[in-house]
Amino acid sequence: MSHDMIKVDRRGILKCMDGRESDNFKFGGPKLPGGIYAIAQNRGVNTLKGLREIAEEVIHMGYVPSVHGDHSDDMLGCGFFRLWMTGKLGKLGSPRPQFNADQGAKAVKAAGGIIEMQYGSHSEKTLYINLVQDKTLEPVKRDQRFVVDAWVATKFRLNVTKLLADTIAAVEILGGPKKAIIIIPSMTLDDYVWPTYF
Repeated sequence: MSHDMIKVDRRGILKCMDGRESDNFKFGGPKLPGGIYAIAQNRGVNTLKGLREIAEEVIHMGYVPSVHGDHSDDMLGCGFFRLWMTGKLGKLGSPRPQFNADQGAKAVKAAGGIIEMQYGSHSEKTLYINLVQDKTLEPVKRDQRFVVDAWVATKFRLNVTKLLADTIAAVEILGGPKKAIIIIPSMTLDDYVWPTYF
């Protein structure tokens, strides 16, 4: 797996974990469910004003904010947003957004973000949860996978437990893969903090 890992490219979009093909050519950015919708949903931000502020924050932090649609459902083609909008993620304390997918996309674009369109059918076989700071995995056309860069949670002050629980819930509700792989940083003896005794 380590051979697939790449260093995050700040010019790449902070995109959805969706493993399908895309019209986007700004690859290399970190991945979260729904792109920046994951940040809003995790924090309980459900207004257009709040979404715009998150997009601006993402830019300020040096990333490119994004949301996506797809070839079949336009901007409602993001399964994570659709579950959030319909209250299916509400069991974990997330208020529904007060905007629809088109309004959310326009707000993100107006703030300087990117609108991505996915195409093709879902055939993801695995959910990868990546804990390796500033690294990511890219979509693979012939071997689709969901990728969540959970290390992003610390950069954006997210509740990592909620992020992972909502990610897994979304994948299960949408009939996704039943297999998850957690990627952890490789550690050597030099990485450990050894206790000092006086």
